[in-house]
Amino acid sequence: MGWAQWVNVAGSGLVALASLAFVVAYAVTAPWWRSLVGRHVMAVTAAMGWLGMYTVLITVWPGGAVAAVLRVSRAVVILALAGLLVQRTVMVVRTQLGKRKTR
Repeated sequence: MGWAQWVNVAGSGLVALASLAFVVAYAVTAPWWRSLVGRHVMAVTAAMGWLGMYTVLITVWPGGAVAAVLRVSRAVVILALAGLLVQRTVMVVRTQLGKRKTR
């Protein structure tokens, strides 16, 4: 592996660890499941963490059945992130429109 791939794997591992730390802290300290925003924040963070973990794992297992499963899971997470970004856009637009009505 070249230096660029090592940096990519290390950075992706840090994203995975930071996401895990956030998910654990948020799960323990806040009732995130009770609100749309809380569920959204948890889902986006977990998805980003999985993408970081995917990069680490696909580097270890670049071929075979494990790689095929990892690639399918990555595709599912990418589609989920696309949906979550649409959800985020809708939440922002609704919030901003609500603020205009109260002014």
